[in-house]
Amino acid sequence: MKKVVILGSTGSIGKSALEVIRKFPDKYSVLGLAAKSSIHVLEEQIKEFKPKYVAVYEKRAFDEIRDKMKGVEILFGEKGICQIAKLEEADVILSAIVGAAGLLPTFEAVKAGKTIGLANKESLVMAGELIKKEMKNTGAKIIPVDSEHSAVFQCINGCNKPYIKKIWLTASGGPFKGFKKEQIKNVTPEEALNHPKWKMGRRITVDSATLMNKGFEVIEAHYLFNIPIENIGVLIHPQSIVHCLVEFIDGTYLAQMSNPDMKAPIALALSLPERLPSIVKPIDWTLTSQLEFELPNTDVFPCLKLAYEAVHIGGTMPTVLNAADEVSVEAFLSGKLKFNEIYEIIKKVMDSHVAFQINTIEDVLEADSWARKMARKEIGE
Repeated sequence: MKKVVILGSTGSIGKSALEVIRKFPDKYSVLGLAAKSSIHVLEEQIKEFKPKYVAVYEKRAFDEIRDKMKGVEILFGEKGICQIAKLEEADVILSAIVGAAGLLPTFEAVKAGKTIGLANKESLVMAGELIKKEMKNTGAKIIPVDSEHSAVFQCINGCNKPYIKKIWLTASGGPFKGFKKEQIKNVTPEEALNHPKWKMGRRITVDSATLMNKGFEVIEAHYLFNIPIENIGVLIHPQSIVHCLVEFIDGTYLAQMSNPDMKAPIALALSLPERLPSIVKPIDWTLTSQLEFELPNTDVFPCLKLAYEAVHIGGTMPTVLNAADEVSVEAFLSGKLKFNEIYEIIKKVMDSHVAFQINTIEDVLEADSWARKMARKEIGE
């Protein structure tokens, strides 16, 4: 039986992971859960799955749940989450905390040599080279949980890397597929949060609408699979059936396909080298009349270009990209920015940054802090 720790258990990925575990109680037990502040959801999870350890980020939520829950060790704050990320008895750490907050716990799991189901793409966007270096030192393994990266992982497994010409990551196109520049300026947060295919958190849903999320996934794929950034492309595929295409030098392709459901990559990350039965509803080919593909319009959605630019510059620039985006998306959601101004703020912050080499996790945190301050300054102005 595998002992699982879920970082971000009250989010969409965490809940889906617990659905898988609930279905296979003979294969998995929950060793630890970590959440930010969703007390009522976390309480129900503790009662059902009976973890030995729980970590809560916010103080008020920590105090409340500590008083209610007996017989379980309740840890506090970022330090507590980092503690359960490196538990010696854990077999799998599912890293599903949203945003930069997931970096330090993921890094602790890597330093501890753990097997990590990675749903927190920001860890590799912010500190990809540093994490890869630490993985070599500790023997830690990362199994991607993003649907596209899980698809690539499955397609290239056993392939000779020199024969891979290009990786294509697919994107639904979000709620504004086909919009013109003038249309995009005045879209509302409510419209941006209305994703046509996936149910996700607020930030990642807005990032999907701007295509920045796909840019982050391009960076993540670059580090996960050691593929040059120029050999990673994006295709808009509104049906969300094909999750990746791997193009080979002979002109042939491999694709990974399924109905859009995050339980598929989550289950694979938990079960490898096995596969679990009946995780996703099979595709009904009688209802799937066509599969469409097109290149993204980066004039309307320029955030995607910033991801490629950040990797080409290197050093701390991807860290700055992520931090500026996180602040800008929050400003958009709170009504302080227009949709098209998300790109403008990120671009200004990147243009103001002199990238430097990352040697330690402190370098990453320094660049992250600088970018957040600069983004807030630009938004204020």
